[in-house]
Amino acid sequence: MTALSVALVLVVAAAGLLRWWRPAWYWLSFGVALAALRVLVRYGSVMDACGLTAPPSRWRLALARMANRLVPDSRPPRILRLRPTRTGLVLRLKLRPGQDAFDIAAASDRMRHSFSMYGVTCRELRSGVVEVRMTGYDVLKRVQMPAKTDTRPMLVPVALRADGSVHYRDYRAIPHALTLGATESGKSVYQRNLVAGLAPMDVALVGIDCKQGVELFPLARRFSALADNPDTAAELLDALVARMQDVYRLIRDEQRIAAGVPDAEIAADIWDLPEHLRPTPVVVLVDEVAELALFASKEEEKRRDRIITALVRLAQLGRAAGIYLEICGQRFGSELGKGITMLRAQLTGRTAHRVNDETSANMAFGDISPDAVLAAIQIPAEMRGIAIAGDSTGGWHRIRAPHTSLRQAVNICNRHAHRTPYVPELAAFQPVLTSTAHDWVPLPETAPVTA
Repeated sequence: MTALSVALVLVVAAAGLLRWWRPAWYWLSFGVALAALRVLVRYGSVMDACGLTAPPSRWRLALARMANRLVPDSRPPRILRLRPTRTGLVLRLKLRPGQDAFDIAAASDRMRHSFSMYGVTCRELRSGVVEVRMTGYDVLKRVQMPAKTDTRPMLVPVALRADGSVHYRDYRAIPHALTLGATESGKSVYQRNLVAGLAPMDVALVGIDCKQGVELFPLARRFSALADNPDTAAELLDALVARMQDVYRLIRDEQRIAAGVPDAEIAADIWDLPEHLRPTPVVVLVDEVAELALFASKEEEKRRDRIITALVRLAQLGRAAGIYLEICGQRFGSELGKGITMLRAQLTGRTAHRVNDETSANMAFGDISPDAVLAAIQIPAEMRGIAIAGDSTGGWHRIRAPHTSLRQAVNICNRHAHRTPYVPELAAFQPVLTSTAHDWVPLPETAPVTA
């Protein structure tokens, strides 16, 4: 056996071991080159087999007759760019006349088999241009977030999508969101990733955790206000509504609607205000919304109506005042009482982990996409952390957040505790820290809100 043969055997064995043990390393070392070669070689025949070729145009047929040549073959979409990524390939195609982006999307499963890829998704970039994203392995099996992500304000990289791209929680584009998930579905890990992503930002975190605070109170150093029971939650939400009204008065005073002021400088929300006047944005995390909506007596019913009314007001009016809602729960349905469906209508972002019944999935996606409902109820119990994320546009993605333990989330919050702003309206709800903890000094807001 020659040395070349031995080296070849060792390379093949190493590639097989990497493919089983570290699929990401295999893809970057061997898979990306082999996949690109396979796509380029098979592209024409695969497109023809999938019915994605366009017949020759009339002028090509006329030219062939004039030159006494054979009839030209049908042509597939033209490849504008083939770009390798850390998880797969991105193919940008220019469609031929008569072709449609839906045709490419409908053939995505056939292309996945023909190109020997793990997954294929398509989206239209602009008229006549389609992006085909191919993944070389199961990126959701062992989630590894990229080292570099977008760092714009109020943009949190919270999970990885099935096509290998990063799933962001963009509060300025989608101010309020609903997250559903049964017990042991990965909902708490998703929430921890969200808090860990918000911790380094200049934002006030407000938590409502009616499970006696077992989920959010360990992260208390980074929270400006916390409530662990419905009574305190009702008072906290009333304080947020009062803050929202004060912020609107500040915006009204600083709108700058004089005739000489350009339209782009007229203030309509906190992000249009000068930085030295801009109040700190607030993200409100509700860990279990059903605990706020259930009641067993007349007094509890009055408290429940007060809480839901405050949540609906914040959902309807809070965006411009920089108040954003993250509503989480195992179950979210009309049986929780009046006002719940009105609240759901204001929650643009929807994320559903594994749920116990189809009705919960319908409450999340029934008014958005039937396909998302079907995908949500098919999440297997053993795949904790897998979720379906969608919005009001009808688009949806399969995502999974990287596993973050409670200790890791606590360490991140403690590291950024100095960023916790002091909000005067919420001072009564600041978490009480134990004497054994590290020193913690609240920072004043950039511009305190005044009436």
